[in-house]
Amino acid sequence: MSAGFGLDPRLAADSVFVADGPLSQVRLMDDTRFPWLLLVPRVPGAVEWIDLDGAQQRLLLAELNRLSQALRAEPGVEKINIGALGNIVRQLHVHVVGRRAGDAAWPGPVWGSGSPVRHAPEALDAAAKRWRGRLA
Repeated sequence: MSAGFGLDPRLAADSVFVADGPLSQVRLMDDTRFPWLLLVPRVPGAVEWIDLDGAQQRLLLAELNRLSQALRAEPGVEKINIGALGNIVRQLHVHVVGRRAGDAAWPGPVWGSGSPVRHAPEALDAAAKRWRGRLA
């Protein structure tokens, strides 16, 4: 499954590794405005959901459920947005974003809404470590 897997350079630049799940790499988006995680299936060449076989689709759904539950437990999160757009980065990846009324993009989507507010490097490392602990 993961032999030949490579992370798209844009995903690598915009996020940090948190953990490996059964199917996907879990990544934290580097944007302090939202609690925002990514799932990137370690399936070479996967662009669309339909590029995954049935077992992989079930694993990805289980990972989505787990991340959604974790995000819903975050203080202030009122709504979970899930999206797999792929218009800019073709590699299959799923965004899981915690939202609240009045956040920086509310009520619109987070994609293309303003410029990201990056974490300080040590804060990004600490946030990734915190998520790693929560998902262990």
